[in-house]
Amino acid sequence: MSFEPVLSCPTVPLSNGLQIPIVGLGALYFGTSHYGGYSHDSIMYALTECGVRHIDTAKRYSCEEKLGKAIRESGVVRSDLWLTNKLWPGDYTYKAAKKACLDSCSLMGVEYFDLYLMHWPESSQPHCSNREMRADTWRALEELYKEGVCRAIGVSNFLIHHLEQLKEDSSVIPHVNQVEYHPFQQPNHLMEYCRQEGIVFEGYSPLAKGQVLSNPTVLQIAEKHRCTPAQICIRWSIQNGVVTIPKSIKKKRIQENCQVFGFQLEGADMAALGRLHDGRHVTWDPTNVG
Repeated sequence: MSFEPVLSCPTVPLSNGLQIPIVGLGALYFGTSHYGGYSHDSIMYALTECGVRHIDTAKRYSCEEKLGKAIRESGVVRSDLWLTNKLWPGDYTYKAAKKACLDSCSLMGVEYFDLYLMHWPESSQPHCSNREMRADTWRALEELYKEGVCRAIGVSNFLIHHLEQLKEDSSVIPHVNQVEYHPFQQPNHLMEYCRQEGIVFEGYSPLAKGQVLSNPTVLQIAEKHRCTPAQICIRWSIQNGVVTIPKSIKKKRIQENCQVFGFQLEGADMAALGRLHDGRHVTWDPTNVG
């Protein structure tokens, strides 16, 4: 199978008309992460050799300045890049959220983010309810959106009741909801709700932190298509219409994760992978957040 860079990957329309690339490069384990360390070479390789044009990071990963430097050094024109950042709950409230977003822009050396997300539905502030805090913080994101500092705004790890409350408490429905998504974790009711509301569904941890790569069903389908298990999982995700952000710090894996547009999974393959759902979370579980 020939190498096709992410640069030519399809896009998914947001409700405001913007087009988000259906495959991006996630931050954890990639080098913009507090877990995986920082890898300037990996970022440069992704941008210059693999044609990656969708990068997902967060203030929580503590290297916005370094990532911004790598983006500038890559020579990629800012308007050709989709850049997502996320607001940590420690910066919730209207005033703190606006400051945090502008500070992140300054650290990264950019004038705007293509997408800015509330990272988690639970507040770390003790003086009001989670719902009140989400509404107050979202008001700041709405203003940042209207001011053009954020071209789109959204949420991460929000469930249906969180989204329903936010819809009642605000005027702008999130453009994106980014949640854990892989064959073992398929929140189909949430996906359907998002589609009905015009919210683009974005999935992180598409490889279940490696747990899915040794699954017999995945291995069998990978052998059938002469692909790697990771490619099968990413392909399954995007064929389900999910914006997908795999993560890796290894150049070979970054390239591999880009090579998912030269083949198609058959209906039987999709169904077999769909039956792997067992409800497990490999990251945070927002189920009990009110």
